[in-house]
Amino acid sequence: MKPTVNRPKIFGTGLVALDLVMGADPSTPVQSWAGGTCGNVMAIMAYLGWDAFPIARMNGDPASERARADFGAWNVHLDFANCAPTGHTPIIIQQIKQGRDGQPTHRFLWTCPHCGQRLPGYKAVTQAAVDSIVPNLDGSSVFFFDRVSRAALTLAKEASERGTLVVFEPSGKNDDRLFAEAMALAHVVKYADQRLADVGAAITNDRAALVEIQTMGADGLRYRERLSGSPSDWMSVPAYLAPALVDSCGSGDWCTGGFLAKTASRGLSGFHQLTPSSLREALRYGQALAAWNCGFEGARGGMYMVSQRHFERQIHAILKGRPALVAVDVAIAPGSLVACPACAEARPHSKRTSAKSAA
Repeated sequence: MKPTVNRPKIFGTGLVALDLVMGADPSTPVQSWAGGTCGNVMAIMAYLGWDAFPIARMNGDPASERARADFGAWNVHLDFANCAPTGHTPIIIQQIKQGRDGQPTHRFLWTCPHCGQRLPGYKAVTQAAVDSIVPNLDGSSVFFFDRVSRAALTLAKEASERGTLVVFEPSGKNDDRLFAEAMALAHVVKYADQRLADVGAAITNDRAALVEIQTMGADGLRYRERLSGSPSDWMSVPAYLAPALVDSCGSGDWCTGGFLAKTASRGLSGFHQLTPSSLREALRYGQALAAWNCGFEGARGGMYMVSQRHFERQIHAILKGRPALVAVDVAIAPGSLVACPACAEARPHSKRTSAKSAA
């Protein structure tokens, strides 16, 4: 599918996975959706009207085919989703339960409950794929990455040189040297305090960072910027009241998506022209999307249950401080048949099993 003319473009690489979501009600079917931080941000940006291009190594296994089908339903472009050498698509199982205090909790499983084998994990795109991708970065507004690798940094550097806003959302420090390079390249650095509170100052004289965002869950977020040249003090944006608290997973990805949708459509040059008030309003919009997402199970469950028209109305209500109960417009269909690779190999005559049996 060719990108629609005049729609802003975002490229992203990092964790693109298949999420298997087990709801709090054990009688409901397990859902299987494209996920991972990068995968969620790409799908959310497509939902918000952008042309989104995830860069990944999907190899055609059942998990990748399910993720590709889900991406396709939201018009995510898959031109660079099967970069060689391909590999198994990561599978992440999310279990949602109700805590003793009545509040929802979730945990992630990295091994298959059926066979006990570790589920496929993340593998970075290699340098071999870079040359074919770089020419397509021309005219893009945003390059997003959440994992560091030599290829990711090469793509980020090439994108930056083309006037693209580079956004780095680290989940941890696996390689100090590559991490330092990523911090030096990124124009926007966003991280969760509980994961990476010791990230250090992103905004320094020898780095490109213009905005640093630290999310703090129910306490909202804080940020600082140097759009006018000198670094500002830390400023806080409180969290919005969620219409319902069902599952907080993925809310950080919605915050990223909302922020970028409001600030980054004209790339780095347009980002430089933001005012302090427009920057803050964009972060408030991102926080409203994060609050809305808490009303649904899974990182992007609301996309499947609420029409676009009602989505806009509900976000407006949250921004006005009048969150309404989330009205479900669409019933979610059961997840497609997916098995972990180890289970499929052990049962060659039944290569696919239900998501529920795999999770």
